[in-house]
Amino acid sequence: MNGRIPILDLTSEVAELWDDLMAAIGRVLRSGQFILGPEVEAFEREVAAYLGVRHAIGVNSGTDALVIALRALGVGPGDEVITTPFTFFATAEAISMVGATPVFVDIDPSTFNINPELIEPALSSRTRAILPVHLYGQAADMDPILEIARKHGLKVLEDVAQAFGGEYKGRKLGTLGDAGAFSFFPSKNLGAYGDGGLIATNDDQVAELARMLRAHGARKKYYNEMPGYNSRLDALQAAILRVKLPHVDAWNEARRWVARTYNELLKDVPGVVIPCEAPYAKHVYHQYTVRIPEGRRDEVQRRLAEMGIGTMVYYPVPLHRLPVYGYPEGTFPEAERAAREVLSLPMWPGMKSDTQQKIWEAILYAINS
Repeated sequence: MNGRIPILDLTSEVAELWDDLMAAIGRVLRSGQFILGPEVEAFEREVAAYLGVRHAIGVNSGTDALVIALRALGVGPGDEVITTPFTFFATAEAISMVGATPVFVDIDPSTFNINPELIEPALSSRTRAILPVHLYGQAADMDPILEIARKHGLKVLEDVAQAFGGEYKGRKLGTLGDAGAFSFFPSKNLGAYGDGGLIATNDDQVAELARMLRAHGARKKYYNEMPGYNSRLDALQAAILRVKLPHVDAWNEARRWVARTYNELLKDVPGVVIPCEAPYAKHVYHQYTVRIPEGRRDEVQRRLAEMGIGTMVYYPVPLHRLPVYGYPEGTFPEAERAAREVLSLPMWPGMKSDTQQKIWEAILYAINS
C-alpha cells in the first residue's frame, strides 16, 4: 500500500484464494461454455441454499437485478414504488426504467435506512410496491414494512446490493420480501471480478419471469414471448463467486471485528458519531460509515486524504435532489443531513489493527487541527 491506506484493499483476498481462483477460471476456459451453462446453474443452486430460498437467478448486474425483479413482480408504467432517497442511484433508476415513479420516504437517522413510520402516509392508489434498501450492510426494519405491504396488497423488493449475508432477526436479507436483488460488483461483501447480480425469490412465477427476462423474454431460444434483456451472469464470474461463497460468512465476521475495533477507537472522539447497529440486525459492514457533523465533513475528508487515508462519501447528493427527480431542498431533511455528514472509512476483512490505529490517529489530527 506504499504507506497509503485505501478505502478498500482486495489484494489480500486474491492472494488467499489464488490457486482456487485459477483452477475455477481454468475449468471454465477448458469447458468452452461462457454464457449461463453448468457453472452458473451450480452457483445458483449453491447461493439459493446459502440464502434459504427456492430460486436464485443470476443476472448481469445489481442494477439489472432490480429492473428485472420489478418487472417480474408486475411493476410497470403508471405505478408508484416507495423507496429511500438515501441510496445509490440505481435503486430509483430501476424504478424509472420500468416506467414507474419512485416515491421517496425519509430515513431513520440512526440506521440511514427507510423510516417505516413514514411509509403509509406516502401511499396512493397507484402504489404497487415498497423497495427498502439495506444500506451499508445493515437491515432495514422489515417487520413493519412487510405488515404495511400485507395490509395494502403491495409487493416488497429488497435491495441487498450492500448486504450479502446480512440478517434480520436471524433471517438472511433478500429472503423476507417477494424478491431480493443482489449486486456482485467487486467491492461488495461477495464480489465478482467484474459485474454480476442475482435475484432471489420463493415465488415460482416471479422466478420464471425473471429467467425469461434475462434472456430476451424467452423460455426457449428464438421463441421470444416478451421484450426482455441481455442480462446473463457470465460463467467466469459464476465460477469465481463459487470459490468465494464458502468464505463469505468468515469475511463478514471479520468485517464485524473491524467495526468493533473502530467503535472502541472512535467512541469518545468529539466530532465523530459512530454507526449504530440496530437490535434486529446482523450488520455486515459493507461500509463503516461515521457522521462528521457541524459542517466539518469535507474538511476532515480533505485532511485525511493529505495524510494518505482513503475515504468515500456515500452519498453526497440524496436522490430526490438530483436533477432527474428535482424535489425542493428540505423535502427529506434527514436524508439531506446524512448527505452532508456521512464519511465511510477504510474497510475490508483482512484489515490489521495497526492499520486502524493509524486511521484513528489521522482522524484525531484531522478533527483537532
